[in-house]
Amino acid sequence: MCEYCGCQSLASIDELTREHDEVVRLISHLRPAHQDGDVARMARIARQITTVLGPHTQVEEHGLFPAMAGEFPEQIAVLEAEHRRIESVLSEAAHGVTPPDPTWPDRLTAAMALLRDHILKEQDGVFPAALAHLGTEEWEAVEKVRAEAGSALPGQAA
Repeated sequence: MCEYCGCQSLASIDELTREHDEVVRLISHLRPAHQDGDVARMARIARQITTVLGPHTQVEEHGLFPAMAGEFPEQIAVLEAEHRRIESVLSEAAHGVTPPDPTWPDRLTAAMALLRDHILKEQDGVFPAALAHLGTEEWEAVEKVRAEAGSALPGQAA
């Protein structure tokens, strides 16, 4: 996705961006499943998305966002609220469950549209702003959270 500001030269931002890329790839599989009426497949994809977002969200909410909240409190609050809305819909498919609610496929589709917009806000706003505003100490804190959270991407921090 974004490559114009150089923020991906930082390992923390590069990993978050690659997780975004994987989530967008997974979201692309939802449309055909939805068109086929395959709610079970949609639920499996939702669980895969959740697997990637688990450590990703930890890094953002316990590392990056706290470091940015002093300078950008309203924007960070909006992003965290969006995390809750997205997680709420995804969680309905947790633990191997295919949600029985007939509105869930459409709500999942709407949540994934929100997630795509959310990713753009982070990549076009938060990541470049973090590059400009955070110092070594804040980046070390982000890296510490990443080391604790790991990554769901193959061959990455575990």
